[in-house]
Parts: sequence; structure tokens; C-alpha cells
Amino acid sequence: MDIDRRRLFNASAAGLAAGALAPSVAQAAPLPSALGRDATQYGVRPNSPDDQTRALQRAIDESARAQAPLALPPGTYRTGRLQLPNGAQIAGVHGATRLQLIGGPSLFESQGSNGVALTNLVIDGGSIALPQRRGLVHFLQGLDVRILDCEIAASGGAGIWLENVAGEVSGNQIHDIATTAVISFDALGLLVGRNTIRNTAVNGIEILRSAIGDDGTLVIDNRIDGIKAGPGGSGQYGNAINAFRAGNVIVRGNRITNCDYSAVRGNSAANIQITGNSVSNVREVALYSEFAFEGAVIANNTVDIAAVGVSVCNFNEGGRLAVVQGNIIRNLLPKRPIGTAPDDDAGVGIYIEADTAVTGNVIENAPACGIVAGWGKYLRDIAITGNVIRNAFVGIGVSVVPGAGSALINGNMISGAGRGGVVGYDHAKPVTGDLTRDGASRFAQIALGTNTVR
Repeated sequence: MDIDRRRLFNASAAGLAAGALAPSVAQAAPLPSALGRDATQYGVRPNSPDDQTRALQRAIDESARAQAPLALPPGTYRTGRLQLPNGAQIAGVHGATRLQLIGGPSLFESQGSNGVALTNLVIDGGSIALPQRRGLVHFLQGLDVRILDCEIAASGGAGIWLENVAGEVSGNQIHDIATTAVISFDALGLLVGRNTIRNTAVNGIEILRSAIGDDGTLVIDNRIDGIKAGPGGSGQYGNAINAFRAGNVIVRGNRITNCDYSAVRGNSAANIQITGNSVSNVREVALYSEFAFEGAVIANNTVDIAAVGVSVCNFNEGGRLAVVQGNIIRNLLPKRPIGTAPDDDAGVGIYIEADTAVTGNVIENAPACGIVAGWGKYLRDIAITGNVIRNAFVGIGVSVVPGAGSALINGNMISGAGRGGVVGYDHAKPVTGDLTRDGASRFAQIALGTNTVR
């Protein structure tokens, strides 16, 4: 070894020896974690039986002030409410960093804070009851808010509550929630995607507005299972995804099963798109656009087991203008086991009322009717073309009461319809024979083209 190399080796060895002999010096100035500032530097102690709220709040405030993330090592942290200021970013070790609520209206709360992020945390509400209109994670008025890859469990209220928020809720496991997993009011640009939601007592995801208006939230690629209608009601609870007054919402690519009411329910939600979802075992209308909406696209979904596959209704409230296309709907239930609503429309594949094209759908095993057009006089400008209907009591039912509007029924394939391929209805009651055989000339509003019935 030459002289220069020997000097370098000796100097390095001396430095290592000094470090080994004086560990207190190294501990006095610890380096930041690779994920950010180490929370234990601020007196936070993982797995302590003590209340960690004060130490955690200090760590959050100081790391946010320094514009640095706060890293929480593995362990359980017992805490009350924690306030998140501008720029607060908290990261844990996936599945191993647990914050346990011991009291308070929420575990995390922010008001008017931007650039807030929670990542890789287990947020455990301990089933402690929360006040009304509160979430275990509760954010008001914030931009660039992100809740990513967390587990949110056992909330005594909502899982995540957002008001006037823009950002992303993605990749989370949200389960065993006393009300709804994710609630958003008056979003400013929100993505709710790739979450797994199970076992909630009110709804899965709610996208709401205080008044009818543009919202534009994307609800995509979530898995939702086990949604109960705990408070009862006639459809406002027990839904996997519920959009209320929220325009231009896109609900795409979600896997939804085992809901007391609907998989997707748009109420007064204009221009809603419900596309490419996989739905099974829901006990009311699977895919719903209702009340005061204008514009709905319900396309390329699969529905297996529901009381009704698709309903686009409430023309009396202004509900109109839709495309129902390319859906596979099968195994409809003859009656609804949940709620007190009448069963007149149970066992129906598709129900529509006004200004709607129904095309290219495949419907099988509908105990009542494959497709129903209109409710009494509430029928206008319906086109039913190119659908395949198998094993339905009635293939296509169309309102023929005085005052009902026009319908075009053409090019459909109807097989195994015991009561008839195309039948006139007075509300829920069939009142004619099979119009494909008897002729529809006495109903001037019906344009009956060439349909194949066997």
C-alpha cells in the first residue's frame, strides 16, 4: 500500500473509531429519514401507551413549516385530533404505521390548507362515534389534497369527508365505516380512484353539491362491496356510488357487488357517464339516472343480478336525454327484498322515459320485461333498436295511454317472451296483445319496424 493510500485508510479508520466511541454525538444530530423528517426527533414515540397528540402536532407543524415531509416509523400512535397546515405531508410504512383515534371529532383535519398529503398510513377510528357530518379524515377548502395508499378503518362517522376540495383519493383500503366511505361536497377537481371500499352502513362514495352545477369528479377503477342501507329510506342509502346535483361526473371501470340499493345512482346529475362498470348482486336498480338531469350515457356495463338493470326516469321532474348502449344485463330479480317501494318495475332490464336511444344491449332472464318505455303519459321520443332480449315475460313494453309520446321500435331480436315480443302498457299493466303480430297501427305514436320474435 503506498503512503497516500495508507494515510487515507488510517484517517477513515480513526473516524469510524471516534464514531463508535461517541454515539451520543451521532444521536444529537440525526440525519433526516429518506421519506422526510423522522417524527421521533420531535418526541413522538411509536407503540407508547401514552397520548401522542401534542408531540405529533408539533412534528406536523414544524415539518410543514420547513416544507419537508414527516416520516412516521412503524408502530401504533395513540392520538386525538391532528390539524394539518399548508404543505403538511405525512408518510408511513405501508400497513405498519397506525394512528389510533382516542377521542375527538376527527383524527386528521384541515381547513383551507393546500398541498396536504397522507401516504401509507393506517388510520384507525376505533369505532368511536363521530359528530354528524364528520369524517375520520376531514378536509375543508383545500387544493392539491392527496390521500394515497392508506387504510382507513372503523370510523364512527364517514371515512373521508371533503368540502370544496381539489385533489386525489387513490389506492386506499376503506372498510367498516359507520356511514359513508368517501363524501365530497362541491368538489373543485377531484379523482376518486383505485380504492377498495367494503362494509359501510350508508353509501360507498357520495359526490354531492349544495346546488345543481358542474362538478366533474372522476370515480374510476374502485372495488366496492357490502354497502348497507342502514338508515332505511327509499333509495338514498345503500348505494355504492351516488352523485347528487353533480354535473359531468364520470363513473368508469368500477367493480361493484352486494349493495342493498344501487351500484351507481345519479340524482339530478346532468351529463353523467356510467361506463364500463362490472355490477353484480344489487337489490334495486343497478344503474340509475333520475330526477332533474339532462344528459346521461350508460354504456358497456355488465349487470348480473339486480331488481332492475338500468333506469333513466322522472321525465315529470325534467329527467331527459340519454344513451343506453352496449350493456349486458341478466338475471333480474322478481321483487325487491329491501325497502317499501312498490315492485311494479322489478324484474325489468331497462326502463326509460324521454329523449333516449336504447341500442345494442343484451338482456337475459327478465321476469317482468326486457325493456319498458314510458310510464303513463311520461313518454317522448324513444328509439329502441338493435337489442337482443332473451327469456323475458314481455320483450318490450311501451306506454299506449292517451297523451303518451312517440317511440320507434325496430331491428330487435326477442326470444322466449311468453306474454309477447312488443306489448302496450298502461303504467305497469300490459293491455294489448303482441303488437308484432296484432299490428300497432291503432297507436299512431308507435313506429313499429321489423323485429324478430320467436
